[in-house]
Amino acid sequence: MILVADSGSSKTDWMGYTPEETISFSTQGINPYFLNAHDIFKLFSKKKDIAAYADQVKEIYFFGAGCSSPDKVEVISNGISSFFTQAYVSVEHDLIGSAYATCGDKEGLTCILGTGSNISYYDGKNIHPGHHGLGYVLGDEGSGTFFGRKMITGYLYGTMPAELRTAFAKAYPVDKETVVTNLYQKPSPNTYLASISRFMADHTDHPYIIQILRDGFQEFVDSNIKDYSNYKTLDCHFVGSIAFYYQDILREICSKNHVRVGKIYQKPITGIFNYILRKEGITV
Repeated sequence: MILVADSGSSKTDWMGYTPEETISFSTQGINPYFLNAHDIFKLFSKKKDIAAYADQVKEIYFFGAGCSSPDKVEVISNGISSFFTQAYVSVEHDLIGSAYATCGDKEGLTCILGTGSNISYYDGKNIHPGHHGLGYVLGDEGSGTFFGRKMITGYLYGTMPAELRTAFAKAYPVDKETVVTNLYQKPSPNTYLASISRFMADHTDHPYIIQILRDGFQEFVDSNIKDYSNYKTLDCHFVGSIAFYYQDILREICSKNHVRVGKIYQKPITGIFNYILRKEGITV
């Protein structure tokens, strides 16, 4: 069996291939900044449906957030290998997987707008390292964490309109103590922030939410896309739930800035899976 994974900080999508069947499943996000190798082993051990395939898996191609340095790649590789003991394991950055899914063998920019945000230039064969993807404290413009932070601060500072404050208070138990506890004392503060951003989905027609989305996407364009001098001549592809669900406003901001939008995928896993199988010479 061949397994392919696309992992953000919140969720990991998996697809598997054998000549007899194709399977798919999901686990929590597997990010080496928040999980160690033992945590990853325990994650798999708790899922009986995965354990049933453990000895059958011979190759694993994992593309994940946070897998941008040798030490972080090793954390993921060790964790996966300790459970799938018979498998060859390849671990690469999620931007590479996104490029495979959206660009294929063509040149372009590939952007992630999910829990976090990132961008890279893909020449049709290789990803070129950039200086973006600084994480939820320093970067992640236009991401779930970015918008979650905007929702919380708008509520706590009292700048959120009254009708939204009422709805927000019913949806989330947010006060200063709860926020500080989740951000500074509990694991995965980035996914906590991203979960708050879901509030926007039920209020996308409210001018306050529309403006926050416009401002967030504009900040992503200014900080990330415009950093590439040739951005106007390239297709710019997006993956992730934030890009997918708010694509009307994203397209509006891109058009305003002469960004040529290509594909927008909520989940790139199917595209990555098909790309890997083609490279393996497998036709499904």
